[in-house]
Amino acid sequence: MLINAGQLLIERAKTSPGLDAVVDAETGLRLTFSELNGSTNQVAHALVSLGVQPGERVGVLMSNGVAYVQVYFALLKIGAIAVLLNWRLTVEELSAQIEDSQTGMLLYSIDHHALAEPLKCRIPGLAIIPSTRHGAEASAALDAVAASMPNSEPPISGQGDDVSFLIYTSGTTGKPKGAMHTHGSTINWSQCALATVEMRLADRGLILAPLFHVGGLALLINYIHRGCTSVIAKAFDAEQIWQLIESERINHSFAVPAMMSLMYRHPSRASCNHASLRWIMVGAAPLPVSIIEEYAGIGIDLHQVYGSTETHGGICIIEPQYARSKAGSTGKAYFGLEVRVVDSEGRDVEPGIPGEVITRGPHLIRGYWNQKEATEKAFKDGWFYLGDIAVIDKDGFIYIKDRSKDVIISGGENIYPAEIESALIRHPAVLDVAVIAQRSERWGESPLAVVVADPEVLAADVEVLKQEILDLCRLHLARYKHPRAIEFVEALPRNPTGKVLKHLLRERFTQSLS
Repeated sequence: MLINAGQLLIERAKTSPGLDAVVDAETGLRLTFSELNGSTNQVAHALVSLGVQPGERVGVLMSNGVAYVQVYFALLKIGAIAVLLNWRLTVEELSAQIEDSQTGMLLYSIDHHALAEPLKCRIPGLAIIPSTRHGAEASAALDAVAASMPNSEPPISGQGDDVSFLIYTSGTTGKPKGAMHTHGSTINWSQCALATVEMRLADRGLILAPLFHVGGLALLINYIHRGCTSVIAKAFDAEQIWQLIESERINHSFAVPAMMSLMYRHPSRASCNHASLRWIMVGAAPLPVSIIEEYAGIGIDLHQVYGSTETHGGICIIEPQYARSKAGSTGKAYFGLEVRVVDSEGRDVEPGIPGEVITRGPHLIRGYWNQKEATEKAFKDGWFYLGDIAVIDKDGFIYIKDRSKDVIISGGENIYPAEIESALIRHPAVLDVAVIAQRSERWGESPLAVVVADPEVLAADVEVLKQEILDLCRLHLARYKHPRAIEFVEALPRNPTGKVLKHLLRERFTQSLS
């Protein structure tokens, strides 16, 4: 019986030892399931030798690649908690997550050395260890330690309801929350996904999303569980993706709408053979029907998938036979999962009536790390409220219409207006600020900052003030969170209780951003 999520790799190595498990598109490294499991065991023994204990939080600040897969599954096997860190964040943002989770060790890729070193200086006692050998740090690197370790299975630790990994996500307050997934939630969600999604033994799948993102991680878990080959791209490059689809005979993948738009318009699409590609799951943002139709015209089905970090990944998806007839819908619930659309009283809505999406089952997080109040607010009578507005049709297909929260989804990344507002308000000339989503041809959505500024400063030089505001963003926020435009107003519209009426701002500012 599977009790530890690391056993997914162990069992696959037993049943399909010679099958290709992973291909690193950056380095060309290829490992079978037997080789991947053995090298992962060496990493696990190395981590134990470095003092990692069950339940200990270990930060993972690594780029996509085989090393990430080895580290993640090694941590699962030994019962440590992987804190999956977004390398697009600033040192300040990463520090907050590392300190909140009480992470004592940070494993990092060499290309993120510029983030790791300041974190070590900023957080007393934080041990930073490069994942691979490089320069003066070669002998201390994790892979150097692992090279002398046995490839036998380490003692399995961690099971069921034990926390296996944390991914930080923010609510509308902008305060990061560590979503706690367990060994049980991983195993149960993957079983439901594989009973729903059309994946075949020995299929070849392309991982485009970062592995710190639930979209990338969930796909990796499915591929290992099912016995598919994971071809891992380090970063998104439309030309390289089409070339990989041809050279690696890719059968399916996961992407965000912005990626699909860029890929379709790239010249390589016409010159590369994509006959092997059956479908691409598209999530993290609404998928325009026009893009679905474009790909249908070249024989590729796009399947809108819906889920969240807290649900471990997708919980609704369009099955292949409905991809075109129900275009615009995110489909029905995964096999074995409960998903409903309800009114404010928790009652199922009638077809065509908007309601909130809720879900229940063993695929959900155990809660938010050290945030009891936030956990209790998100769950009601065992149901998790996703905060998204949807309608359901007479056939039971769900259509996501809007978000009840103000989250901006730009290129598949969640951007929380409160985080940007908190940064901008630090400028002495910014008297009030609201951040809203504006349509973006490239990213789906981009943040627009609506600012009430000191009249004298504004009159003196508006362009200098804009630059100073953007400089604050560079100091405190990851680049993808920066406002793509700034608009100045005399006052923000508010209701009698002081809440900003953002819908009025959206009606006023309707331009498209870059």
